Amino acid sequence: MSVTLELSFSESVEAEQEDIPGAAAIQRWAEQACLCDESVIVSVQIVSADEMRELNKSWRGHDMATNVLSFTMPSPDVIDVKILGDLALCAAVIKAEAMQQHKAGDAHWAHMLVHGMLHLQGYDHIDDSQAGQMEALEILILSQLGYSNPYLEYADKRVDEKSEIIR
Repeated sequence: MSVTLELSFSESVEAEQEDIPGAAAIQRWAEQACLCDESVIVSVQIVSADEMRELNKSWRGHDMATNVLSFTMPSPDVIDVKILGDLALCAAVIKAEAMQQHKAGDAHWAHMLVHGMLHLQGYDHIDDSQAGQMEALEILILSQLGYSNPYLEYADKRVDEKSEIIR
């Protein structure tokens, strides 16, 4: 199995200002998150907050920027490679979330890429059962990449912050 990654950056995104990881890291994360037995193509676009807000409003009816959106694409039968679809990642939102959640930027980028890749492969978090399965896969894949449980880290920080407020 191989992942052909088509990576592009919106003209309005400045990589150095948003701490965007390099193409090699994004490729490695996508390959680790690909659970398919066949070769796949994935398009990844790094977008600005304004662009993500428009995408989210147009496709999901939510008038706000979000961290990642996934758009699955059915592959035509006449081609040998499976097209998983497109991922839009919002650099500004991912950076802000990493700071808010006291996470390393690359760890949060990896999490968002893995999360989006799982969506492209049919995983979702609409109900608790689906969410539990998807989170378990995310935790496993991120562990294989050398990152800790993203849900536990954030939960621990929130508990610590609440404890400080109570004291």
